[in-house]
Amino acid sequence: MNINTLKNLKDFKLTLKLARAVSTARALYKFSMLWKWQRFIVSMVLLGLVQLSMGQKKPVDYVNPFIGTTNYGTTNPGAQVPQGLMNVSPFNVMGSSLNKSDKDEGWWSTPYEYNNKFFTGFSHVNLSGVGCPDMGSLLLMPTTGELQVDYKKYGSTYSNENASAGYYTNQLDKYHVKTEATATQRTGISRFTFPKGKSHILLNLGEGLTNETGATMRFVNDREIEGSKLLGSFCYVNNQAVYPLYFVMRLSKKPIQKGYWKFQRQGAPWENEWNKDAGKYKLFTAYQNEMSGDDIGAYLSFETAENEQIEVQVGVSFVSIENARQNLEHEQPQGGFDQIRVAAHKRWNEDLSKIEVEGGSEDQKTVFYTALYHALIHPNILQDVNGQYPAMESRETRHTDGNRYTVFSLWDTYRNVQPLMSLLFPDRQTEMIRSMIDIYKESGWMPKWELYGRESYTMDGDPAIPVIVDAWMKGIRDYDHEAAYEAFYKSATRVDSANKIRPDNADYVKYGYVPLREPFDNSVSHAIEYYLADWNLAQFAASLDKKEDAKLFTERAKGYKHYYSKEYGTFRPILPDGTFLTPFDPLQGANFEPNHGFHEGNAWNYSFAIPHDIPGLMKLMGGKRKFVEKLQETFDKGYFDVTNEPDMLYPHIFSEIEGEEWRTQKLVTEILNKYFTNAPGGIPGNDDTGTMSTWASMNMIGIYPLCPGRPEYTIVTPVFDKVTIHLDAKYHHGKDKLVIRRERLGQDGYIKSISVDGKKNKGFKVSHHELVNTDEIVVATGSR
Repeated sequence: MNINTLKNLKDFKLTLKLARAVSTARALYKFSMLWKWQRFIVSMVLLGLVQLSMGQKKPVDYVNPFIGTTNYGTTNPGAQVPQGLMNVSPFNVMGSSLNKSDKDEGWWSTPYEYNNKFFTGFSHVNLSGVGCPDMGSLLLMPTTGELQVDYKKYGSTYSNENASAGYYTNQLDKYHVKTEATATQRTGISRFTFPKGKSHILLNLGEGLTNETGATMRFVNDREIEGSKLLGSFCYVNNQAVYPLYFVMRLSKKPIQKGYWKFQRQGAPWENEWNKDAGKYKLFTAYQNEMSGDDIGAYLSFETAENEQIEVQVGVSFVSIENARQNLEHEQPQGGFDQIRVAAHKRWNEDLSKIEVEGGSEDQKTVFYTALYHALIHPNILQDVNGQYPAMESRETRHTDGNRYTVFSLWDTYRNVQPLMSLLFPDRQTEMIRSMIDIYKESGWMPKWELYGRESYTMDGDPAIPVIVDAWMKGIRDYDHEAAYEAFYKSATRVDSANKIRPDNADYVKYGYVPLREPFDNSVSHAIEYYLADWNLAQFAASLDKKEDAKLFTERAKGYKHYYSKEYGTFRPILPDGTFLTPFDPLQGANFEPNHGFHEGNAWNYSFAIPHDIPGLMKLMGGKRKFVEKLQETFDKGYFDVTNEPDMLYPHIFSEIEGEEWRTQKLVTEILNKYFTNAPGGIPGNDDTGTMSTWASMNMIGIYPLCPGRPEYTIVTPVFDKVTIHLDAKYHHGKDKLVIRRERLGQDGYIKSISVDGKKNKGFKVSHHELVNTDEIVVATGSR
């Protein structure tokens, strides 16, 4: 083999190696390109799934805290957690752009009104949806530039406003300061982002919504202030119902200067009258000891860098300053605004996820979850982290191992909020009932409209009875029921002036009705509430085998018949001599004008409010046909008041009458669509501590409790295609969820059939026992 042959052979081998290498390289290249595409496809799929997951809203994401903040809804967009004591709300109803310098001029019973744009600080501990002013104190305000302590001058318009469950923020136009607020159960935290220059944080104890005056404060050190503020006299009914709120405030930065201010009126105390509108604010720049007065505040001044943030923590207690500090140290040991905000958001989502809905529009989901959010604000806890709370009326410090609840607006909430709690949170309902019974043991009477350990005696009736009896009839019984019955029997039978729950019980027991003894004494409204309470008490007595009591209260509950006037076809006040009031206008009382015998309504708003005896009322009014025509007339002539508790059950009464159930379905759908919207005015009046919102939320899922004490629900047209209600297995026989499904057989929303676990349901009701032991309820809807 010559050299050339060898050379050719080497070239061939080299060529072969190169060919193999190229082939391998091509193969690797092709594989790598294929893998690139596979990785790209996989990554895109994963990204899409992540984006889809991120895009799927959680229940908490649907909450719009601005719903109900105008149109007299009196909710606020402040930060809080479910059933929390603390609410941190923007305060814009003093010195506002609407030229309201005094809360009573505009009937302000809320710290915030959507159409106002004049921020004077964050108020701490606020009420939601009420019709009388109280609370709304401890105003915290950031400012810049020259120090100003007059709220009418230091207030600012604002923009970039936003709120979600547990969080609020805006931008102060005057100062270019970003404000933010969030909360824990008993504490609030605000964060202010300042521009460069001289900045201030003001704590105003003079302004607020309460009807009481007086406060005390002192600097503990450069970063801490402690003190108390007097609150109370809610609705002015009981002017003795006052109480102190204790607080501790902490700063994340040491101020370069601090001091107090105090408003001093012109004139002298010994003169006959002060000029209440004239005076001046006096600054105390050197005095650092305790400061007291009706209109006082503290200022803290800083030099801030551009976008520097200062956090302010506020802990509160209704027991003592020491407890307020302990609450703050336990719930905010190191502050940390963002962590607290995330925790509040999480807590809301956990509670709101008790009901999951599918179908419906985005607006409908927003209305629903915001309504549920509003229902979980009151009643709220009262006790501190150490379990201490102020005993009812005496204010003696007591201790509880569980939750002690307060803000029992029972005339409102017995109708639906408390029944909703029995369904979704029976453990909390149990503790609420225990709190009510403890209130009786501490004060001698059940709560009526209790507020932070004092009784306001606002509104009518004996509303604790239907709350507890309704829960009892639904199997929620882990409390001292004998004490509850003792309390109920006492208020129902005591006929002297010491009866604080039924002040006109002597007449009621003697005559079976309450005669009109003063021109505007709400006598008919009182009696109508007593009838429902006595019917509930009869159910309770029968359950406890107290047969004679059951018979007594059953007969009393029929006394509504005394008030029926054939001449007008409505209830009518009765005079002390037993005759009807003459002249009489059944429409008098609309729009809250003074009225004879009726409270916040007229004869039309009360004449069908007898849910415990619809058959008896129907017979009284002339039979089925006349009854249906008369009830329908309330809607056709615009007499129905959607904002009024006594007649909020009217649409559901038609479901008590065979063949007329379609009217309920039609009316409920119309009312929901017209009055409950995703807008600031989306609640048609006072939310009444969640009562109006609960009317909407329960009807939207397809069930509504017509009569407290009767453990059943009226089935109405669900708004959503699927509703999953997560149950507490401990209270609901091991069941952990139920599903309500809507099957659409046409465009219309009339119910054509109802099946419970595959079996056709008779009628348009479902018992509580059946509901919580059911896997699925299917409501088929279509044309009538």
